[in-house]
Amino acid sequence: MDFTTDDAKIAAGTLRADLADQQITISHSRALELVAHQLGYRDWNTAAAVLGRSGADAAGLGAPVPVLRVQRFEDAQSFYLDYLGFGVEWEHRFEPDMPLYARISRGEACLDLSEHHGDGTPGSSVWVPVADVMALHKELEQKKYPALRPGVEVDAPGGPTLSVIDPFGNSLRFCEQT
Repeated sequence: MDFTTDDAKIAAGTLRADLADQQITISHSRALELVAHQLGYRDWNTAAAVLGRSGADAAGLGAPVPVLRVQRFEDAQSFYLDYLGFGVEWEHRFEPDMPLYARISRGEACLDLSEHHGDGTPGSSVWVPVADVMALHKELEQKKYPALRPGVEVDAPGGPTLSVIDPFGNSLRFCEQT
């Protein structure tokens, strides 16, 4: 079972109650910050962006997986695997000479890449939440992808954002929610 934001809020309430029993008073927001630190996150906002919610959907809907159109998976590999650090979860071809369909992931982020003409639209955009956009920026700066030197837009809507464009015109926007 994964730890959720609801679990973190319950833990913060328990922490406040336990401390109150010892005559120590802290605010609810301070308790949330302390629980976030115990879980290994920089602050509550980061934890809340990364942790899922329990009971949010009785049908059990999962996170959507965008399908991005790529013309050649070999070209996609150097960008998505070598540069961005994704790994291949699985690959599928109907026959050896047919187009490839693959699922890649890094952390909680999942993308499907398809060589099929009817899948995805070149030039699509995908918004990806990240816990620390500056750490991602530093990692990508060290890898030096040809003709791509992304920066971080600090005042972007939603929070600091690092945008990259893949070799097929698809845009990935890595955003640290504030």
